Amino acid sequence: MVTLQDIQAAALRIAPIAKKTPVLTSTLVNERAGVEIFFKCENFQKGGSFKIRGASNFAFSIPAADLPRGLVAFSSGNHGAAVALSARHLGVKATLVMPEDAPAAKIAACTAYGATIVTYNRFTEDREAIGRRISAESGATLIPPFDHEWTLTGQGTAALELLNEVPDLDAMVVCIGGGGLFSGCAIAAHALKPSIRLFGVEPETGNDFYLSVKAGERTEIPPPPTIADGLRTPKPGAVTFPIVKEHAEAILLVSDDEIRETMSFLASRMKMLVEPSGAVSAAAVLTGKLPAGVKRVGVIVSGGNV
Repeated sequence: MVTLQDIQAAALRIAPIAKKTPVLTSTLVNERAGVEIFFKCENFQKGGSFKIRGASNFAFSIPAADLPRGLVAFSSGNHGAAVALSARHLGVKATLVMPEDAPAAKIAACTAYGATIVTYNRFTEDREAIGRRISAESGATLIPPFDHEWTLTGQGTAALELLNEVPDLDAMVVCIGGGGLFSGCAIAAHALKPSIRLFGVEPETGNDFYLSVKAGERTEIPPPPTIADGLRTPKPGAVTFPIVKEHAEAILLVSDDEIRETMSFLASRMKMLVEPSGAVSAAAVLTGKLPAGVKRVGVIVSGGNV
């Protein structure tokens, strides 16, 4: 069971590598949305996404005797980059299992951070099995992208920072891939402010959490064809699903066209470069998908690697 105290401890643990990212606002954006929005800009984070929070919290929690054997992770890009950065900080090797169709920019970034890349076919191969095999053969520690308490505890530091800066929010909106960011943020947010309303957001075609919450059990979908490459996880995590189910008021869905339009709008109006996965939360707010009664909302902009 992850607690607020665990997340507060993680904030201190990851301070040597993770940035305290800014919270930005825009009068024009607020007028369009009809609510006051506070963007927690993880697109300005080390490595370009929130992932450094969970990856470094995990890496910095590994017993010192195990570290020389290195780190291994499976990732579509951002988690891999975060693990590579954490490994470089610790002076150890990182091996990343990445899909063949991962964005070239993300593969290039992971390589630049010093990682060894092992590619796989997301339609025919099991990335978790490949990661476990590499871990077993090399002794490297496998760092899951979302489905582990150490990972989601680190991710929750984003909400901790946001609510410390803007405590009087009515709601918080967070993208959902595997559910690690939402889970950590939800635990922090509801501990700090029990009345806050929490909403998860998925692409319409990547709606595994939406379907799972509706069914009351983890539901798997085929690899979704969405521009939001960081949210293509086909099944909720075993650790994260119960947390999302408990804390989320609703799971909202946005189309790829709404994601694209939001990316363009944020770039032109706020001069923010936001990747598709990072834009889904803002897209849900800007397209009026929040229920009535929300006046001040925190939006986690999860990344900017595009």
